Amino acid sequence: MKVKVEDFGFREDKGLNYVRYRVSGLDEELTEKLIERLDEDTERDDGDLIITVFYEREYFPFGSEESKVKMADFIAREEIEMMVFLSSVLED
Repeated sequence: MKVKVEDFGFREDKGLNYVRYRVSGLDEELTEKLIERLDEDTERDDGDLIITVFYEREYFPFGSEESKVKMADFIAREEIEMMVFLSSVLED
């Protein structure tokens, strides 16, 4: 499984910040399990799973001043954390 942060920002229509992840390298069975078990918005795109997570401003991982200086580090950490989270969802 590979997780990449594809996009992040603020959604006016929801009034929330979001992070959009592209998850690749999953077979159909694992993709279906995640879609069934996740509360987050999910969709399929060319064999990948797209997961969109919405955050209140205070919990948004890219909202701090430090994240703006070290964005690559924050993105990498977010990708690792999501991969660990998804792995734990699949283990249940």
